[in-house]
Amino acid sequence: MLHLKPARKCISLLATLLLGASCITSCGEKKPTPAEEAAAALIQGVGSRDATPVCLVPTAPGTEVLGNDLATIDISNISEGYIVVSYKGDCEKVKLQITGENGVTYTFNCKGHGEEEVFPLSSGSGEYMVAVYENIEGSQYAAAFTTPVTAQIEDPTRPYLYPNQYVKFDENTRAVAVGVEVASPCSSDLEVVSNVYNYLISNITYDSEEAESVQSGYIPDVDEVLDRRTGICLDYAALMATMLRSQRIPTRLEVGYAGIAYHAWVSTYIEDVGWVNGIVEFDGQNWELMDPTFAANSTENDLKSFIGSGDNYELKYSY
Repeated sequence: MLHLKPARKCISLLATLLLGASCITSCGEKKPTPAEEAAAALIQGVGSRDATPVCLVPTAPGTEVLGNDLATIDISNISEGYIVVSYKGDCEKVKLQITGENGVTYTFNCKGHGEEEVFPLSSGSGEYMVAVYENIEGSQYAAAFTTPVTAQIEDPTRPYLYPNQYVKFDENTRAVAVGVEVASPCSSDLEVVSNVYNYLISNITYDSEEAESVQSGYIPDVDEVLDRRTGICLDYAALMATMLRSQRIPTRLEVGYAGIAYHAWVSTYIEDVGWVNGIVEFDGQNWELMDPTFAANSTENDLKSFIGSGDNYELKYSY
């Protein structure tokens, strides 16, 4: 018994978007959203980089499945860095735990009712223990199905291009379309990171009230964040990760401690550079760590003073 603490390719053209927005507005049916207007305002021309988004679609083909009557774990695409879990029992409160060779255990809520959900293997290649637990009462859970799995991930950046429970998007997600507009003027991945970063800190404000009341198990809805134009650190990170992943830039949503505060940020993978920990600003010569939440709500001096070399960050989980 376990005791748990609460705790496909898609194309969007700017001309099409603007023409559509114009037609809709003239008919009096719907005006562009603030996010769409802000994104359009960023366009200064079209860069040499192809901004066509690619939304990878996780699948559960069933060629290799582990499980029992209560739960199944499809590991058919484990080499891509994810598994697909489905709980088929009657319990309303279900947890999934994934523990890698590094000893870090990731705990997720499962929706149940046979719904398939995608979960990343964030510890990279190696041995994992995967377990589905049913709630008995209070914080007490019992194992419904437990199994070891072995992952040989072909490309370690691959898991951070797919959507998952925390970074959820597809070809119909509006945040992906906004990402196209923000990335269109760019000629490099680095410029995309910079534009996405600046878009977020200019258009999304920090929701202090929500931060005080958010419950354990909170999952960001990136399009809702665009609509409200406000959110907590996990919302910032999820929105940025969505926009960058759909632009073919591997991005980790990371959770841990910034100082003594439990916090979320992102790291990005830049070709020929590697992983850059913490969101970045580049002045043409130097990289600087930049966290989108703090950047939106702090003075430049305070921000650089706190983030510094990144020592104030203690990473716990990557999604």
